[in-house]
Amino acid sequence: MTEMEAAENINKLDYNTSREKLAMPEYGRNILRMVEHLKTIEDRDKRSEQARAVVKSMEILNPQVHQQENYSQKLWDHLYMIAGYDLDIDAPYPAPVPELMEAKPLTIPLKDKPVKAAHYGRNIESIIDLIASEPEGEVKRAMITSLAIYMRQQYLIWNKDSVADETIFKDIEKLSDYRIQVPSDISLSKISGDANFSRPGMGMNVGQAVAKKNKKNWKKKK
Repeated sequence: MTEMEAAENINKLDYNTSREKLAMPEYGRNILRMVEHLKTIEDRDKRSEQARAVVKSMEILNPQVHQQENYSQKLWDHLYMIAGYDLDIDAPYPAPVPELMEAKPLTIPLKDKPVKAAHYGRNIESIIDLIASEPEGEVKRAMITSLAIYMRQQYLIWNKDSVADETIFKDIEKLSDYRIQVPSDISLSKISGDANFSRPGMGMNVGQAVAKKNKKNWKKKK
């Protein structure tokens, strides 16, 4: 074979990138060829018989479909989709309607309101709104205390320096647009020296810290 013939053969190679995009890539091009062949069969009974064989092949190639409800009907729906909904056969299920099958999912509205304090998280604002609507009394006082302890913990995860109670109290009032007034006699419990505040996925987790401490104590006893 000459170099020119070899170059021509390379140019004739059929790459996936140059082929038509598959409607159902999980079934591959061989199924597409089978479906295209179906359309050329003139006898309707024979065409329907071959369609059942193609669906069986699709089931073998895509066993995950068994995890779906009514998977048998879904396979036939997929057959029609691969055929571009242009398939005249006797199927056990009605032919799917393209407009319904290809309808775009509803858009879920997401909050685009910026977070007031990223180190506390977005959910903290919902909690503050809830506490702000609570009538004055012991229940609200307890809720404010619990919120402050949680916010202090979140603060220390992202800011390793110690934080004064007054800083947390001021943040609560500011984030609530001053709808919450922290009682002047509230104080938070002291943080244990063994407390470990780590960012998610970073550093040593709590279990590792405890294990390390126990190992150190065991060595001292020896």
